[in-house]
Amino acid sequence: MKDNILLVGTGALATLFAARLSAAGHSVSMLGTWKSGLKSLQQNGARIVDANGNEHAYPVFATDDPHEVSGAKYALVLVKSWQTERAARQLRDALAKDGLALTLQNGIGNRETLIRDLGPDRVSQGVTTTGATLLGPGLVKMGGEGILSLEQNQALGPLEAVLRESNFNLQVVEDAQSLIWGKLVINAAINPLTALLKIPNGELLSRPLARRVMSALANEAAAVAQAEHVHLPFSNPVSAAEEVARKTASNHSSMFQDVQRGAKTEIDAICGAVTRRGAKHGVRTPYNRMCWQLVRAI
Repeated sequence: MKDNILLVGTGALATLFAARLSAAGHSVSMLGTWKSGLKSLQQNGARIVDANGNEHAYPVFATDDPHEVSGAKYALVLVKSWQTERAARQLRDALAKDGLALTLQNGIGNRETLIRDLGPDRVSQGVTTTGATLLGPGLVKMGGEGILSLEQNQALGPLEAVLRESNFNLQVVEDAQSLIWGKLVINAAINPLTALLKIPNGELLSRPLARRVMSALANEAAAVAQAEHVHLPFSNPVSAAEEVARKTASNHSSMFQDVQRGAKTEIDAICGAVTRRGAKHGVRTPYNRMCWQLVRAI
């Protein structure tokens, strides 16, 4: 596929995806609003620090003007959940009439937000467990090599090939909602606690009280998923959350990173979403509600 790939966002994951796509020889454009990030990407390209501490830079085109990237056949949406409405407005001008926007964001409700502006035939969804830490504007450190899961959609075929060529560990799944809710359960259990306690993921397991709260958060989110008739990709939400915390023990969650930078978090789309959906179904979520309020209060 020779079409330019558009990435909406200039944060950690967007920069990581841009660098890997560019490294594989694909033409990459980035659409964002973060001035420092755009300036660095324009001047230095998308930069990655590898496991050995070596920095690699890859050329990308970066802009805040949707008209400069108009006619995009494929757009990967990698902004924070609270930025989705703005991303949808940008894509109205950037996405081709027969184009497709693929959201790989955290939380739930992002697809629906994009559909309101773009229409159901121009939006697809997936989930990624790939990690990245933003070291500075346009500069990221790779986290653990995760899995990129996309829903079955014939229109995604050419993009799937591009992502595989770019060495993403890709799988196509029948039930993307299951994976999206599965990630929501994990994020609800881990992210707010690491942000509030200012600790890496693995330390939650060595603090008995934190571990107990993590278990409660996971169980509440799983109960809401069940009320939504979502079949989660795991049978035991607590074990699943603990396994992720163990595998990413030294990682700092994206919410921790946001709080440390003084940036707005995705708590509304994670614990907030669990709380709101739970209320709709009469499922009590006191731990998620409290973490939602506490992170918002930081």
